[in-house]
Amino acid sequence: MRIRIDADDLPGPTCPAPEGRGDGSAYDNIHVAVQRRDRPAELLDPQPGDGVSATWTLDCTVVPTAEGPEVRGPYVQYRLGHRFIYLSWGTVDEAGVFSMFRRAKLMLDAVPADVLAAAARDGVLVGRLGLTDPLGNPRCARVVPPDIAWTAEAA
Repeated sequence: MRIRIDADDLPGPTCPAPEGRGDGSAYDNIHVAVQRRDRPAELLDPQPGDGVSATWTLDCTVVPTAEGPEVRGPYVQYRLGHRFIYLSWGTVDEAGVFSMFRRAKLMLDAVPADVLAAAARDGVLVGRLGLTDPLGNPRCARVVPPDIAWTAEAA
Protein backbone atom coordinates (compact mmCIF):
# COMPACT_ATOMS: atom_id res chain seq x y z
CA MET A 1 0.00 0.00 0.00
CA ARG A 2 1.01 3.61 -0.45
CA ILE A 3 0.03 6.75 1.41
CA ARG A 4 -0.31 9.93 -0.60
CA ILE A 5 -0.51 13.24 1.20
CA ASP A 6 -2.09 16.00 -0.88
CA ALA A 7 -1.71 19.41 0.72
CA ASP A 8 -2.80 22.87 -0.31
CA ASP A 9 -3.24 26.26 1.35
CA LEU A 10 0.42 26.61 2.23
CA PRO A 11 1.19 29.51 4.61
CA GLY A 12 3.82 31.41 2.60
CA PRO A 13 7.59 31.85 2.81
CA THR A 14 7.72 33.33 6.33
CA CYS A 15 5.97 32.99 9.66
CA PRO A 16 6.39 34.75 12.99
CA ALA A 17 8.65 33.16 15.57
CA PRO A 18 6.97 32.24 18.88
CA GLU A 19 6.06 35.20 21.06
CA GLY A 20 8.24 33.81 23.83
CA ARG A 21 11.31 34.87 21.88
CA GLY A 22 10.25 38.47 22.45
CA ASP A 23 12.32 39.86 19.59
CA GLY A 24 9.61 40.06 16.91
CA SER A 25 11.65 37.84 14.63
CA ALA A 26 10.31 35.55 11.93
CA TYR A 27 11.22 32.28 10.29
CA ASP A 28 12.20 32.90 6.66
CA ASN A 29 12.35 30.61 3.62
CA ILE A 30 10.18 28.01 5.32
CA HIS A 31 9.71 24.55 3.84
CA VAL A 32 7.70 21.47 4.80
CA ALA A 33 8.66 17.81 4.35
CA VAL A 34 7.82 14.33 5.58
CA GLN A 35 10.25 13.17 8.27
CA ARG A 36 11.67 9.64 8.19
CA ARG A 37 11.06 7.51 11.28
CA ASP A 38 13.76 7.96 13.94
CA ARG A 39 15.81 10.18 11.59
CA PRO A 40 14.75 13.82 12.05
CA ALA A 41 17.39 15.03 9.59
CA GLU A 42 16.20 12.71 6.80
CA LEU A 43 13.35 14.44 4.99
CA LEU A 44 11.29 13.42 2.00
CA ASP A 45 10.97 16.05 -0.72
CA PRO A 46 10.97 19.42 1.12
CA GLN A 47 8.45 21.83 -0.42
CA PRO A 48 8.57 25.64 -0.16
CA GLY A 49 6.00 27.25 2.12
CA ASP A 50 4.82 29.53 -0.67
CA GLY A 51 3.99 26.72 -3.07
CA VAL A 52 0.49 26.26 -4.46
CA SER A 53 0.37 22.66 -3.26
CA ALA A 54 2.57 19.81 -2.03
CA THR A 55 2.29 16.05 -2.52
CA TRP A 56 4.26 13.20 -0.99
CA THR A 57 3.88 9.46 -1.66
CA LEU A 58 5.09 6.96 0.93
CA ASP A 59 5.50 3.20 0.65
CA CYS A 60 4.05 1.30 3.59
CA THR A 61 2.39 -1.92 4.64
CA VAL A 62 -0.71 -2.75 6.63
CA VAL A 63 -0.14 -5.54 9.13
CA PRO A 64 -3.02 -7.28 10.93
CA THR A 65 -2.60 -7.33 14.72
CA ALA A 66 -4.80 -8.33 17.66
CA GLU A 67 -5.61 -4.63 18.19
CA GLY A 68 -6.47 -4.07 14.53
CA PRO A 69 -4.53 -3.19 11.38
CA GLU A 70 -1.24 -1.30 11.83
CA VAL A 71 0.30 0.90 9.17
CA ARG A 72 4.07 0.53 9.04
CA GLY A 73 6.79 1.98 6.88
CA PRO A 74 9.97 4.06 6.86
CA TYR A 75 8.01 7.32 7.23
CA VAL A 76 5.43 6.06 9.75
CA GLN A 77 6.25 7.12 13.31
CA TYR A 78 5.25 5.07 16.35
CA ARG A 79 5.14 6.74 19.77
CA LEU A 80 3.13 6.00 22.88
CA GLY A 81 0.93 3.47 21.08
CA HIS A 82 0.04 5.78 18.18
CA ARG A 83 1.06 5.71 14.53
CA PHE A 84 1.40 8.93 12.60
CA ILE A 85 3.31 10.80 9.91
CA TYR A 86 5.35 13.87 10.81
CA LEU A 87 5.23 16.87 8.53
CA SER A 88 8.26 18.90 9.62
CA TRP A 89 8.41 22.66 9.12
CA GLY A 90 11.78 24.32 8.93
CA THR A 91 13.85 27.10 7.47
CA VAL A 92 16.31 26.45 4.66
CA ASP A 93 19.49 28.54 4.68
CA GLU A 94 21.74 29.55 1.77
CA ALA A 95 23.66 26.26 2.06
CA GLY A 96 20.42 24.26 1.80
CA VAL A 97 20.41 23.22 5.47
CA PHE A 98 16.93 22.54 6.89
CA SER A 99 16.40 23.63 10.51
CA MET A 100 13.12 22.38 11.96
CA PHE A 101 11.00 24.70 14.07
CA ARG A 102 7.67 22.81 14.33
CA ARG A 103 5.88 19.65 13.24
CA ALA A 104 2.40 18.39 12.47
CA LYS A 105 1.34 14.83 13.32
CA LEU A 106 -0.98 13.24 10.77
CA MET A 107 -2.65 10.71 13.06
CA LEU A 108 -3.12 7.37 11.31
CA ASP A 109 -5.18 6.14 14.27
CA ALA A 110 -7.86 8.60 13.11
CA VAL A 111 -8.25 6.98 9.67
CA PRO A 112 -11.72 5.37 9.60
CA ALA A 113 -11.42 1.57 9.68
CA ASP A 114 -13.41 1.10 6.47
CA VAL A 115 -11.21 3.61 4.62
CA LEU A 116 -8.03 1.91 5.81
CA ALA A 117 -9.38 -1.51 4.79
CA ALA A 118 -10.30 -0.20 1.32
CA ALA A 119 -6.89 1.44 0.92
CA ALA A 120 -5.10 -1.76 1.97
CA ARG A 121 -7.16 -3.64 -0.62
CA ASP A 122 -7.05 -1.05 -3.44
CA GLY A 123 -3.55 0.32 -2.93
CA VAL A 124 -3.58 3.99 -1.86
CA LEU A 125 -4.58 5.83 1.30
CA VAL A 126 -4.95 9.54 0.52
CA GLY A 127 -4.87 12.30 3.12
CA ARG A 128 -5.96 15.77 1.98
CA LEU A 129 -5.33 18.80 4.17
CA GLY A 130 -4.60 22.48 4.21
CA LEU A 131 -1.25 23.48 5.69
CA THR A 132 -2.20 26.88 7.12
CA ASP A 133 -3.70 27.03 10.62
CA PRO A 134 -6.52 29.44 11.58
CA LEU A 135 -3.94 32.11 12.55
CA GLY A 136 -2.21 31.97 9.15
CA ASN A 137 0.80 30.00 10.41
CA PRO A 138 2.08 26.55 9.38
CA ARG A 139 -0.26 23.82 10.64
CA CYS A 140 1.20 21.97 13.61
CA ALA A 141 0.23 19.60 16.46
CA ARG A 142 -2.14 16.64 16.02
CA VAL A 143 -4.05 16.60 12.74
CA VAL A 144 -7.27 14.58 12.71
CA PRO A 145 -10.56 14.86 10.80
CA PRO A 146 -12.06 17.27 9.92
CA ASP A 147 -8.67 18.99 9.43
CA ILE A 148 -7.60 16.06 7.23
CA ALA A 149 -9.82 13.98 4.94
CA TRP A 150 -8.79 10.35 4.47
CA THR A 151 -9.96 8.40 1.41
CA ALA A 152 -8.98 5.22 -0.42
CA GLU A 153 -8.07 5.12 -4.10
CA ALA A 154 -7.04 2.43 -6.55
CA ALA A 155 -3.33 2.23 -7.30
